[in-house]
Amino acid sequence: MVALPALVSGLDAELLRLGYKDSTMVWYRGCWRRMERFFAARGVEEFSLDVAMAWVDEACGFFGKEQAGTLKRTDVYLFRVAQTLEDYAVYGAVLRRYNRSVSKLSGDGAEAVARFQEWLRAAGRSASTVRAYGTLAGEFVAFAGTRGGLACCDPATIGAFVATLAGYQVKTVEQKLCAVRSFLRFASADGLVDAACVGAVPAPRSARQARIPSVWDPGEVARIVEAIDRDNPCGKRDYAIILLIARLGLRGADVRRLEFADFDWPGSRLLVTQAKTGDRVQLPLLKEVGWAVIDYIRHGRPACDCPQVFVRHTAPIGPFSDQDHLHQIRCALRALHVDPAAGSSVDRHLSGRASTQALARHRGVHHVGCGWRV
Repeated sequence: MVALPALVSGLDAELLRLGYKDSTMVWYRGCWRRMERFFAARGVEEFSLDVAMAWVDEACGFFGKEQAGTLKRTDVYLFRVAQTLEDYAVYGAVLRRYNRSVSKLSGDGAEAVARFQEWLRAAGRSASTVRAYGTLAGEFVAFAGTRGGLACCDPATIGAFVATLAGYQVKTVEQKLCAVRSFLRFASADGLVDAACVGAVPAPRSARQARIPSVWDPGEVARIVEAIDRDNPCGKRDYAIILLIARLGLRGADVRRLEFADFDWPGSRLLVTQAKTGDRVQLPLLKEVGWAVIDYIRHGRPACDCPQVFVRHTAPIGPFSDQDHLHQIRCALRALHVDPAAGSSVDRHLSGRASTQALARHRGVHHVGCGWRV
C-alpha cells in the first residue's frame, strides 16, 4: 500500500506528462485535497479504494443515485477521481483514457493511420473493418505519442498500452489488440517500428464456444416485441427491424442496408449481401417478418426516393448512415421500460455481433410460401 499524499503526487505528475489541461488539473487537485481531508478525519494514511468510494458517496450520494438511475455527469466524475487513483496505484498508468479519434491525430501519426487504412483496403477488408481498425490504431498511435512516438515503440510500450485495457470486456480487448497487431504488421513492413513489436502483442483468452451461436431467450424476445407501439410509423419500423434481427439473425448493419431489390416476394426469400463478409446469403422470408415489412412500407415509411427500405424519420429523411448502430431503437425500448442490454443479446445483435447463418440454423427457420401481395 502507498500513502495517499505520495500516490496523489505521482498521479499529478503523470497527468501533467499526459498533457491534461490546466483547468482539469485544478479540478483534480481540489478533489484530491477534499479526499485527503476525508482520509485524515478517519485516521487513514494509506490509500484505500473503499475509503475513497465512501468519500464519493458522501460527496454526492453516488450509490443511492446509481440505484435510482439519477446519476449526473459530475457524480461520475467524482467516481472517476477515486478509480483513477486505484488504477495508478495498481498499474502505474491512467487507464481507459486513450479513446482518441483519428481526426485528433496530426502529422506523422495521422499519416501513418491513413496509410494503414489504405493497406487494409488493398487487402480487401470491409469498409467497417477499415473504419474500426483505423480508429483503434489511432488510439495506439496517440498512446505511443506520449512515449516518444512510433520510432521509440518497443515491447514495453505495448505492455503499457495493454495495461490501459484493464476493465474492458474480453471481446473488446480482443478487438483492440487485433487492430493493434494488424497495424504493427503494417508499420513493421513500412519501417515505422521494429519487427519484434508484432510478437509483443498478447493474445487474450476467449471462450469462443460461449459466443456462437448467440441467441435470445424466447421470453426476452416476446417482451421486446410486445413493448413496441405498432400504431405509429417509428414503431412499425422498429417492429420490422427487431423481427428481422430476432427471427433471421441479421446483423444491424445488414438490416439498415436492406433495399427493396433484396426482397424476392414471389419466392418468399430475402437475399442479403453481408456487410461484414461480403457474402451473398439467401434466407427464408418468414410470414411474420414479411408482413411486418409490408406494414411498414405501406403505412409507416416516409416518402423517400432512396432504395433502402428502412429510413430515418427525422429530417433529413433518408437512409441510415454507415456509422449508425440503430441506437435510437435501443433508446425507444428503454423508454418503454424494456432494457435491451439486460440480457446482453439485443445490444450484440443491433451492433452487428451475431453470426447470421449460425443463428438461422440454430433457430431452424424454413422456407414458407406466404403469397405476398405488395
